[in-house]
Amino acid sequence: MEALLALIIGTLTACGVYLILRARTFPVVLGLTFLSYAVNLFLFAMGRLVVGRPPLIDPSAAAYTDPLPQALVLTAIVIGFAMTAFVIMLALKARAELGNDHVDGMHEP
Repeated sequence: MEALLALIIGTLTACGVYLILRARTFPVVLGLTFLSYAVNLFLFAMGRLVVGRPPLIDPSAAAYTDPLPQALVLTAIVIGFAMTAFVIMLALKARAELGNDHVDGMHEP
């Protein structure tokens, strides 16, 4: 299972880097989203989540799980969604003003 998770994280990272290096706006936004997903999966994998244990310290509980990775990933999801919406709005505004969707704003013949 660890190998599958590592393969998924590596694939998302590779696809994200490839799409970020493209010259169009939409692939760059999609690449940033893929990188965000890869980081979220990595945080979950490194958090060692345990099923069936409470996230709070309770004297009656034998053990507890660390709530920090869950909180970090939830915060990253919310911030990533807001930034994706913001970048899409910037891309639409640039497309309307420049007439093309190149990242650098230059028009190819």
